[in-house]
Amino acid sequence: MKVFTLFALLSAFALPMTTQAKTESLVLGGGCFWCTEAAYEMLPGVKSVVSGYSGGKTSKPTYKEIGTGRTGHAEVIKIDYDPAEVSLDTLLDFFWDAHNPTTLNQQGADIGTQYRSIILYADDAQKAAAIKSRDAAQETFRDPIVTDIVALEKFWEAEGYHQDYFANNPNAGYCQYVIAPKIKKLKQQLEK
Repeated sequence: MKVFTLFALLSAFALPMTTQAKTESLVLGGGCFWCTEAAYEMLPGVKSVVSGYSGGKTSKPTYKEIGTGRTGHAEVIKIDYDPAEVSLDTLLDFFWDAHNPTTLNQQGADIGTQYRSIILYADDAQKAAAIKSRDAAQETFRDPIVTDIVALEKFWEAEGYHQDYFANNPNAGYCQYVIAPKIKKLKQQLEK
């Protein structure tokens, strides 16, 4: 009885426990994962972005294997975000601005199935949100959106040198000529 009373007394004066922010994840691909990773890292409420592979059948794929186009995987990113700070709808709306979803298996000079536009949903709510977002976005594009919307089976994290590629390699040619202009354009859109 004394232990219970002491515990109750201590509990009454204990400081409230801080709760950790709830995070959710979204996996999508819009061409080169270096570009999409850099784009989503700008958004408030996004806690982390990890480059990887998904949408295919090869187990534990490598970048070299992905480049052959025979794995079925796309270059994708896994976005961990706080839904109290940024909504799933906002992340999906940004997706349509961050790449061209009307070009099949291509983003600019990057060509191949690994560069396809794809949203990999984790549950029925994400699937419904992705379809709703795609249908709304179609109104802003002349050509049909060709984005795959498929169930997420497995996300494979890419090799370490792909993570935060733009931040770690700002002077690389691809970063200067492809990623930097895209990021500049997206920042301007976000500031509107």
